[in-house]
Amino acid sequence: MNLKSLIAIVLTLNEQRYIARCLESLTWADQVLVFDSFSADETPAIAEQYGARVIQHRFENYAQQRNAALATISEAGWTLFVDADECVTPELAGEVRRVIQADNRIAGYYVPRHNYIFGRLTLGAGYYPDYQMRLLRVGLAHYARPVEEVAILDGPAGYLENVLIHYNYDTVAHFHAKQRARAALEVEALRQKGISPRVHHIFSQPLRHFWWRFVTLGGYRDGLHGLRLCLLLSYYYGFFPYVSLLFFEPRRAQS
Repeated sequence: MNLKSLIAIVLTLNEQRYIARCLESLTWADQVLVFDSFSADETPAIAEQYGARVIQHRFENYAQQRNAALATISEAGWTLFVDADECVTPELAGEVRRVIQADNRIAGYYVPRHNYIFGRLTLGAGYYPDYQMRLLRVGLAHYARPVEEVAILDGPAGYLENVLIHYNYDTVAHFHAKQRARAALEVEALRQKGISPRVHHIFSQPLRHFWWRFVTLGGYRDGLHGLRLCLLLSYYYGFFPYVSLLFFEPRRAQS
């Protein structure tokens, strides 16, 4: 294993619209691995055109997919996870190179993100600095939790300064499609925790989530854009999961 080398990993499923832009931002990596969930479009072919190694693996949840990708790595000391709708800036690439050459005991680094939602840079509602644990020392990290996956490190964490660019949701329709999928995973995560909602939760949970996003996390700073975004998020992560558990899994719910 080369302890100073880096493999960039891109998780994909039907990402032909974005994958070329992402891979163009990763030409500096020692190797690029596209970990695909059996895309039905041209994603794997485009990845191969860019010289990426493509591995197919059935998707179960986000944490499991990242762990499965990590399990394939044996020839590098570091890995950088990049989503297909993200791009690494030259400044971030240079910083990554510097820190993996350093002789330190850091097991993983958090990377800040600039999120573009509906074409607009969004700095409130928890979308900045939006630190993501993405730069990992191989063998010293794994992911837990199926929806908002959390990296568990066997060692200390560090923080990078330069941002990863995330083209989060192009349109409202794109937002709804993505959030429906993630909200379904959130329902399953709550079910596995044994959460038994009461009727009042379908009112209180959306209000709590909206307050957290709009006030606590500063969604108001993005004006009407932030207001709309916080309302949408409160539906998908406050209202939808609890309604689903309450009315569609009556054996687990309490009246």
